[in-house]
Amino acid sequence: MASLKEVRTRIRSVKSTQQITKAMKMVAASKLRHAQDAILKLRPFTEKLNEILQSVVNSTEDISAGPFSEVRDVERVLIVPITSDRGLCGAFNSNVIKNTLSIIETEYQSVHDNGQLYLLPIGQKGFEYFKKRGYNVIEEYSQLFSRLSFDSVKEAADSAMDSFLNKELDKVVLVYNEFKNVATQILRVEQFLPLVGETEEEEQKDTTDYIFEPSKSDIKTDLIPQSLRIQFYKAVLESNASEHGARMTAMEVATENADELLGDLQILYNRTRQAAITKEILDIVGGAEALSGK
Repeated sequence: MASLKEVRTRIRSVKSTQQITKAMKMVAASKLRHAQDAILKLRPFTEKLNEILQSVVNSTEDISAGPFSEVRDVERVLIVPITSDRGLCGAFNSNVIKNTLSIIETEYQSVHDNGQLYLLPIGQKGFEYFKKRGYNVIEEYSQLFSRLSFDSVKEAADSAMDSFLNKELDKVVLVYNEFKNVATQILRVEQFLPLVGETEEEEQKDTTDYIFEPSKSDIKTDLIPQSLRIQFYKAVLESNASEHGARMTAMEVATENADELLGDLQILYNRTRQAAITKEILDIVGGAEALSGK
């Protein structure tokens, strides 16, 4: 059985850890509010823009044949796993990493074997994991969350888009956590490039007669790239909100576990103290009997 001193030390240690987890939960809750507001404001705009863009693309042959929708043999692939810069957020990072590895093994193993699979991790956790394991990692945007803004995300999106246009890449895939609520994040795998059109049934539903102003070419050169940038930005914001939600939940669970552990340690302390007192009493009684026997 542990000594009283050891048990007291463990109790102090758990209480100190509990204070840290409570503080981290409060910080995560504060950051979550801002991140949640940002993604909830962006979603309606993104959904409507994509709806308009898909309708225009499906109704206009010369736009649908644009460079961003060019389907080629998949020989060079870029995967963008979006993780966090720090841990202590439950299975948030491991889910993205495991799913990325699963995609590589099931869909792009031959591309990886040929050395034509590239990873553009956003977030230090993903970057460190894949870098240590020898993958072709693009480091330039791994610390994007430290300077999170549309302009910084636009740089990463433009880099992927330019590589696709220059035929340095044949496919770009995003892997990230979509924010649902504080306790739930939904893992998403989205094809970023080439653009995917709607199904035939969805095309038939759209009977809009569009008037193009100023011209169709302007839509192809301006609206489509801007839509892609916003799609990329939305994925990063979704991941950012999911990270804070996951950390808040993880710290709440850790705080509750600390409470349970403190209860167990307090019982152990009382039992240890009781055993020590009993032993002292027995020693005193035994000493007294020995003296009386003399």
